[in-house]
Amino acid sequence: MGQVGRPAAGQPAARSARRPREQHASVSEVRIWRLAGLLADPDRVRGFVTERTGGVSEGRFATLNLAYHVGDEPGRVAENRHRACVAGGVDLESWVVCRQVHGSRVRLVRAGDRGRGAAGNDDALPAADAMITEVPGLTLVILVADCVPILLFDPERPAIGLAHAGWRGTAGHVGSRTVGAMSLAFGSRPGAMRAVIGPSIGPDDFAVGAEVAARLRTAYAGADDSVIDPGEGGNARADLWRANVSDLVAAGLARDRIDVLAVSTARERGRFFSHRAGDDGRFAACLALP
Repeated sequence: MGQVGRPAAGQPAARSARRPREQHASVSEVRIWRLAGLLADPDRVRGFVTERTGGVSEGRFATLNLAYHVGDEPGRVAENRHRACVAGGVDLESWVVCRQVHGSRVRLVRAGDRGRGAAGNDDALPAADAMITEVPGLTLVILVADCVPILLFDPERPAIGLAHAGWRGTAGHVGSRTVGAMSLAFGSRPGAMRAVIGPSIGPDDFAVGAEVAARLRTAYAGADDSVIDPGEGGNARADLWRANVSDLVAAGLARDRIDVLAVSTARERGRFFSHRAGDDGRFAACLALP
């Protein structure tokens, strides 16, 4: 494993939660953000987010694109996934990927789902935007490029959940639905759970139109803080970090057990893909019980 150090300076401060600690690790040119230390003892849960460098894809997919469904050459995606697994210390055969549809459906992942979506999109789990499991040795994977990755860990069961929250998923409360699904399936207590909000488009960068702003205002009408900044001249911006923190707190998580990395993909294009900025590649958020 390569050197492990502190992240680069100059990252935007969190507006939704305290600034957490995280670590970088690299293998060759592949860089990942290790998140297990934010969730619990790294011997009990393995979580990481990939950066975009160190892969073999080119053009609008450059370079560590991990998604098959965006039009990249499959052989390059396969090589990129292999490199990401080496850096993250997981087997590609352990991956479980779902077909994300910008909704709020949660899938229960069982031992027999091991490897689904790992080598292509055809056998990925059917339409869903969150997955939960208590099975050791499975690596839940979501693919993002501005949308919010939400990583959840129940240290008591133990069990994990991973959600993909774009603005539609955020409006549909995919985070709290994932918490609820873990409670139903595993008996998880929300108050004992930990969560991480991963790199995603930040509140200063996510300009939205009137329809999106109205839907988010309605979905979070009871939140302590507004998730919409009306701006000037109708240039509204949405704070998906704040919205998803509010959603998790409403589901029963303790506020001080939710960490926001506060890294905006729209501003950190050298490290992460940003769909709004014109990238077609996707980076991954991965979560596993060893």
